[in-house]
Amino acid sequence: MSQNNVFEYYNKQANWSFDQYGIMSESLTEWDLIDLIKRFSTPGSRILDLGTAGGEKVISNYPVCAEILATDYSPEMIGTAKKNLEKSGRTDITFKVMDNLNMDVPDDHFDIVTARHTITAPDQIIRCLKPGGHLLIRGVDKYDCHELKLVFGRGQGFDDPVPVSITDYEAVLRAGFADVELVPVHEREYYKDRETFLDFLRRVPILNICDEDRTIEEDLLDEYIKRNTFDGRIRLIRRCYGITARKPG
Repeated sequence: MSQNNVFEYYNKQANWSFDQYGIMSESLTEWDLIDLIKRFSTPGSRILDLGTAGGEKVISNYPVCAEILATDYSPEMIGTAKKNLEKSGRTDITFKVMDNLNMDVPDDHFDIVTARHTITAPDQIIRCLKPGGHLLIRGVDKYDCHELKLVFGRGQGFDDPVPVSITDYEAVLRAGFADVELVPVHEREYYKDRETFLDFLRRVPILNICDEDRTIEEDLLDEYIKRNTFDGRIRLIRRCYGITARKPG
């Protein structure tokens, strides 16, 4: 899917939230982005969040500190985030439209940069971090929801010769970061019924149905659901990755 199609897709998805699906989640690994942010931050910290979408995660889960700048490529997403911010009463967060590959932020300014399920340019990120500052990435690649993708024969990163996790890890190393670690992040998600699960798959790019000519073949969906229903709920296995790194100094 081209960058323009991605841009149009996320603009259209601005007025929904993962919270509306009532997803039950079970973590199988200890790596947790929010725990790491809380560990590395202080009340005086400045945090940059890339790929913030509607801002719900930042508003609800990020600790109160001196400054949080949260950015997204989609003006519609940032519009939603600003509405969510008004309801929250938080005063330490600012939302801004920004392209992660053309970052418009000051050098040596942030203590922590977070990137959640978005593209990154580590060579630009390292410039905006203070010496000793931390980069935290959580992403998905070809093995996320892999059984579902195998049933459909397609999906996000399905045909990538090298997983995005490895590409990101190598880019962070090349940018000059220290203490770089790549960690698998495995979770189980459970959806209450077929209708909820189908609507979720239409909203997210797991099967690349953001392309306008894509549909979800319901016979294949039923095949997956038959094999992955437990106690009345539909299971989806998520295989993500976490990267932690530090700017030398």
